[in-house]
Amino acid sequence: MDRFRRVGMALGALALMLPSAKAAPTNSTALTPALQPASLPAADTAFVDDLEKRTFNWFWETANPHNGLVPDRAPLPNGAASIASVGFGLTAYGIGVERNYITRQQAVDRTLTTLRFLASLPQNDHVSGAAGYHGFFYHFLDPNTGLRVADWSELSSVDTALLMGGVLFSQSYFDHDTPQEKEIRDIADHLYRRIDWTWMKAHGPWLSMGWMPPHTFLPSDWKGYNEGLIIYLQALGSPTHPLPAETWKTWTATYEGQWGDFQGHKLLNFAPMFGHQYSESWIDFRGVQDAWNRAHNVDYFQNGREAAYAQRAYAQANPGDWKDYGANIWGLTACDGPGDAQQVYDGKQRHYLAYSARGAGRDYILDDGTIAPTAVGGSIAFAPEIALPALKEMRARYGDRIYNKYGFLDAFNPSFADQKSYWVDGQQLGIDQGPILLMLENWRSGLVWNTMKKNPYLRAGLERAGFEGGWLRTTTAASTPTGKSL
Repeated sequence: MDRFRRVGMALGALALMLPSAKAAPTNSTALTPALQPASLPAADTAFVDDLEKRTFNWFWETANPHNGLVPDRAPLPNGAASIASVGFGLTAYGIGVERNYITRQQAVDRTLTTLRFLASLPQNDHVSGAAGYHGFFYHFLDPNTGLRVADWSELSSVDTALLMGGVLFSQSYFDHDTPQEKEIRDIADHLYRRIDWTWMKAHGPWLSMGWMPPHTFLPSDWKGYNEGLIIYLQALGSPTHPLPAETWKTWTATYEGQWGDFQGHKLLNFAPMFGHQYSESWIDFRGVQDAWNRAHNVDYFQNGREAAYAQRAYAQANPGDWKDYGANIWGLTACDGPGDAQQVYDGKQRHYLAYSARGAGRDYILDDGTIAPTAVGGSIAFAPEIALPALKEMRARYGDRIYNKYGFLDAFNPSFADQKSYWVDGQQLGIDQGPILLMLENWRSGLVWNTMKKNPYLRAGLERAGFEGGWLRTTTAASTPTGKSL
């Protein structure tokens, strides 16, 4: 089930290890120059416009208009809301304004509805009847009441951080001198400041992945390179409950086993693409380096670019002999799948998986032939010259089977026979739609990145972590909306 998306993914990887075809490392400077949006032919621009608007509409139309909660997945009647989906949704509304999908007033109204509701929800250590504790939120909430949906839903540090990505975006985007936009800024400030990051530090210097009532922290901590960048940066930037500045160096010291060559590319490895996309959806790391980056002559944006190229090279090598893999059909990340099943493909008995953290990297390979368009779409800001042709090829080759009113369905598997055809998911997931939408806009205009550069809390987190260079040299963060000091 979704609640196991990140916890224990390495255990799932053992189910389907495949050898990787390695080649000599490729120098990053030899990668094809990035494709610029202004240079697109009209047909490509029309495709990008269509994909971005459809993906935006998923957030706008599936969210509960009465409280702003966004579903984990849709369509799924009475399904749970996901706080990470809410974070992507809050960010989507600013994109909608800039792309003229909605008016600014519509975005203000939806954002205020969402933030007021989040701020009103009870926070306590009860097993039921609460939405969170110590400022953190449960991963999954009831879409109507906003309370913890079931006793398996954990208080999630990463999903709270993804929610805060949208909250802080709203704080910086809605900068007009009006009562409603000031209220957005003030509620956003309250939600962020009340998170007690130090409480979530259960095992030594690292943050726990979560907590279960009444008093149990999850055994796994945020160590190693992954989507945890945004968690630690938010924790370091907190003006109320910050982690010590040295936490960042302690955390990056756990990277070393992940740095190395895969499929001809040298990078900090994390097999599923979401680990390279979630933090980067809000943070522009181009030319901005911490001490670890400086020592390895890389930045996190360039690392994401290398990861996209490595995944594409893996698909071209296709060590698992899966159907259709190639230069323009690739993309492994956490996503839905056909289900835990055995089936013969290409004369061999194959094992297929349900929702799993699929990926390809030096750390592990988990591949059952299932392609996730978000792995490609969420990489378009890193490497548009390979991501855009892949998105177009998927759309052209598979047509409306994988592309509906809300853009790409979550996943498909050309190798898995399903009712005289191949398997296609029937749903979209908020945490997979989000990177597609945000990274499309970052590539096209830099909107999300540029908005977040104005947020004083993000800047404080980056500076306390030791980041230097790039936009940090020139951009001045906006003052805090309430006038409080950092």
